[in-house]
Amino acid sequence: MVPGKRVIAFDADDTLWENEPLFRGAEKKWAEMLRDYGTLDELSDALYAVEDKNMELLGYGAKAFTLSLFETTLKLTGGNVTGEQISGILDAGYGLLHNPATPLEGVEDTLRKLHESGKYYMIVLTKGDLLDQEKKLQRSGLENNFDRVEIVSNKTGKEYFRLCSELGITPEELTMVGNSLKSDIKPVVDLGGRGIFIPYHITWAHEHIDDFDHPAIVRIKKFSQLLDIL
Repeated sequence: MVPGKRVIAFDADDTLWENEPLFRGAEKKWAEMLRDYGTLDELSDALYAVEDKNMELLGYGAKAFTLSLFETTLKLTGGNVTGEQISGILDAGYGLLHNPATPLEGVEDTLRKLHESGKYYMIVLTKGDLLDQEKKLQRSGLENNFDRVEIVSNKTGKEYFRLCSELGITPEELTMVGNSLKSDIKPVVDLGGRGIFIPYHITWAHEHIDDFDHPAIVRIKKFSQLLDIL
């Protein structure tokens, strides 16, 4: 389906635009409201446990996060939730849904140059809530650089293999660019593809795995370095 072009898939959150710092900021504001129930670390641990439990049912994104905030608050307060706390949680959730999705340094120019070269079939492959991710991509102004947009509930080997099958390529012909070793890099190299890892300064605890090396992984510090290695 993509003859004569190299297939490159790009993660979105914290690869193309900032995301995780906004969630952590919302979490800190929530924890401040509930400071009578524990320290920031204690409250964060309680929230993470609820998020982890809800992952299979709610998936990823601002809406799932907001529901987990409500559930954690109910548990911590024994159901004695105030109107101020409810309002604060709603504000946090709506704030995340208005993420401006401003492209990170070097992203806009690099994507434009890769797209205009005509050498690459370029895909956004991101997980999360469909509507939220679609709107972030639109607000980012990057949409026209991509030939295909894939928004999935999770990113495991199954999702990458399905994408390759639909494109009519082997996993060895896929290059994935992203900031998460767990979701963006390891599943692809395990299938035989190539990963380009661009670490971000903050990573959600759910994305943490032990660091590892592999001959098919290239590590870069800046998004613009893609122009030097592709």
